Amino acid sequence: MAAWRGLRRGLCCAPGGRRPAWAASLSPEERLRRMLPPELGAAGPRGAPRPPEEEEEQRGEEEDGAARSVPVPFRAGELALAEAPRRQRAPVRLLCRLAAGGALAAPGGLLPHEHIIGRPPGELLRLAGGGRLLVRRPSLEEYVLLMPRGPAIAYPKDVSAMLLMMDVHPGDTVLEAGSGSGALSLFLSRAVGPKGRVVSYEIRDDHHNLAKKNYRHWRAAWEIGHMEEWPDNVDFILKDISTAAEDMKSVTFDAITLDMINPQSALSVVYPSLKQGGVCTVYLANITQVIDLLDRIRTCKLPFLCESIAEVTHRKWLVLPAKIKNCKSSQTVETQENIEEGTHQKDYDEIHVQDQIVLKDVECNELQNDVLLTESFSDDAETYCSVPYVARPSKWQDAHSGETLSVFYIYIFCTRTSHVATS
Repeated sequence: MAAWRGLRRGLCCAPGGRRPAWAASLSPEERLRRMLPPELGAAGPRGAPRPPEEEEEQRGEEEDGAARSVPVPFRAGELALAEAPRRQRAPVRLLCRLAAGGALAAPGGLLPHEHIIGRPPGELLRLAGGGRLLVRRPSLEEYVLLMPRGPAIAYPKDVSAMLLMMDVHPGDTVLEAGSGSGALSLFLSRAVGPKGRVVSYEIRDDHHNLAKKNYRHWRAAWEIGHMEEWPDNVDFILKDISTAAEDMKSVTFDAITLDMINPQSALSVVYPSLKQGGVCTVYLANITQVIDLLDRIRTCKLPFLCESIAEVTHRKWLVLPAKIKNCKSSQTVETQENIEEGTHQKDYDEIHVQDQIVLKDVECNELQNDVLLTESFSDDAETYCSVPYVARPSKWQDAHSGETLSVFYIYIFCTRTSHVATS
């Protein structure tokens, strides 16, 4: 009580001991609100009506938030990605463009497009053969890995490293030599944003047309599915970059990336258009190409400083709960609650059938002899982990991961323009 009286005196009295003039005509709640910080006192006294403008603004914000929380249903013309789970392996991914009368051919049967159109993404749809597919919208990474391609693409794991090396910002102007299938063009388009620009040169007519087609299809599907326009900021030019010196005299690029067989022929052409201190990355398939590039820079005395030569590796892991052969991984007490959840558990098991590793007797003994895993069986750890887990590199790696012998290691060569100052 004494504390409340002290607080009241502190709120209502001026430094000289007198109550402020404005306090005489205000209620205690209003006086308290005026003493609070603006962000806490802006709500107004309890029960006091707010101005109509504030109520309308809040109602609009609530409606916008509710609209954002509800996913836009699939519509004809956009891209859909269907995933079929497989035991202890990566799921089968199928990319299709939805159209009336079309059908998706999956390992478990056909799925008509009419069953997808009008449904929100992320639903499990049953096939005619009894299997199930998880249907959702593809990410940009998934699209470039599944889209039609002619030449080998710049894989997302390498593109992410190149974007970091070039330090691309929204609004930048970037030069790309070697459009290929359009994978790097799409990532650059997103990185520079609506106010930026990407100029992409390609010498082969078939690659040029394919890159434009893949870029156009992604933009159209994005606009249909996300109700907003993907920036139209890539200029595809069918021309040899080594003969384009006149075209680039009036342009200054913030960054340059070269993905071509003979990048040495382009360096002397593109470096005058690269801003001082700008970065040029080169996408190379083997180390001998890196040596040839370095030798050309040295012999021609080009104003480039080699910053880094990097190899980006990518390896997928399998981390799953272990299930001992002829045993259950964990005992479940048959309660009424478990019986009622039987239907949901059955649906869960159908989707996560691959999320478990079956251990043979010998593997089980090795598992129990492992010091790291036997420690997890202690009384203190049982609260957090009821079953042992197995973690190991997956036997099925993607083609661009560097785990298969038929794939070249990709090297990213990063240089920066330099200038020798004279006094």
